[in-house]
Amino acid sequence: MKTLYLDLIGGISGDMFLGALIDVGVDAGRLEKELRKLRVEGYHLHVARGQKGNIAGVKFDVHLEGEHAHAEPAEEHSHGHSHTHPHSHASEHSGTHSHHVHGRTFHQIKELIGGSELSEWVKEKAVAIFHRLAVAEGRIHGLPPEEVEFHEVGAVDSIVDIAGACVGLELLGKPRVLAGAVIEGNGWMNCAHGRFPIPAPATLAVLGARGIPLSQCAEPNEMVTPTGAALLAELVEEFGPMQGLVAGKIGFGLGTRENKTRPNVLRAILGESTGAGAAHDWETDTVAVLETNLDDISAEILGGFLEKALAAGALDVFHTPIQMKKNRPGVLLTVLCAEAEADRFAELMLRETSAFGIRCHLAERRKLRREFTTVQTPYGEVTVKLGKLDGRILQAAPEYESCRQVAERTGTPLRQVYEAARGTWSVKRET
Repeated sequence: MKTLYLDLIGGISGDMFLGALIDVGVDAGRLEKELRKLRVEGYHLHVARGQKGNIAGVKFDVHLEGEHAHAEPAEEHSHGHSHTHPHSHASEHSGTHSHHVHGRTFHQIKELIGGSELSEWVKEKAVAIFHRLAVAEGRIHGLPPEEVEFHEVGAVDSIVDIAGACVGLELLGKPRVLAGAVIEGNGWMNCAHGRFPIPAPATLAVLGARGIPLSQCAEPNEMVTPTGAALLAELVEEFGPMQGLVAGKIGFGLGTRENKTRPNVLRAILGESTGAGAAHDWETDTVAVLETNLDDISAEILGGFLEKALAAGALDVFHTPIQMKKNRPGVLLTVLCAEAEADRFAELMLRETSAFGIRCHLAERRKLRREFTTVQTPYGEVTVKLGKLDGRILQAAPEYESCRQVAERTGTPLRQVYEAARGTWSVKRET
């Protein structure tokens, strides 16, 4: 099974990740061509071979046109990539990354990526990475994710870095991504709001939400940026030492800093996995499962809670008929959410329902790898979601929103559009 293993010997940031991908085989020209589909102007990519700590690798940068692209980096710069904190960690930028001062909200970034001509897989992954950052920042600053404004990560170079990371993986054939232990430095960093300890608050929040352990080393500098943390949280299936990996290509993404205890590089190993750990290429993650038994709640309040919980970002909400003590009919109310959101949704359940208590446990999920394609029906083009396991398509389902839009535009019953899309996909698959 094709596998990309990230050895986090010197940390990770967006530009280091892209440098490593290019060093293991991503064609920089094809990457740049795909990124033009974002329809973002005013930048160009700079890819160069170099050395860091006597290790040869690739330095990737986004240069903004008309900016001071070659200023000397300040002493406290990290990997040459922006941070994701609202109102900016201005001190963490290297000279090769200049940033616009205006901000973009997560909603605006999502609209930008969603409206691009990138593949559905790239758009889904890129938005998911930004969503992890928005959730983390929203929790820190008391804002809903949609309203979080990224003064730095909303700049052109950071959008290009995150979208480019997803494009790079697609160009490699979407390998399974694994990683070693996440190691961070220690000490302090300067930012617009003052002096903060390392790890950065957003880095801790992003890694914690995914349940990724973090250890610190003696390096007196930041090694993992929030963007790097979000890439790990969204893309990596498992963390641990290499097991059964036959290395085909080895690449290094170079950072900016001259570290004191280890080279500022990210090592990537692209190869084939063997053994039990590579039995299937499904995706995995961990979610919180919140449950409570209710026998005294009205249907109106229960329905209202489902709508409110989904609007608040729950992964799923449902209720199941059960038989409770004293032969009372009741419902089992279940909420699925990100691990880091468990307390917030438990409070919502206690406030909005008649529950006196909430049961909470963590569940590890196995998910089919998702891809998107389009089919041409008699009523218009419809998006179909595919579920794949070990390279084989096991599930295919027309996307509801795509079917709904076609149905409304043509005045056709939704069911009819849905059935036409399924039928067209079946014919397309057979041919």
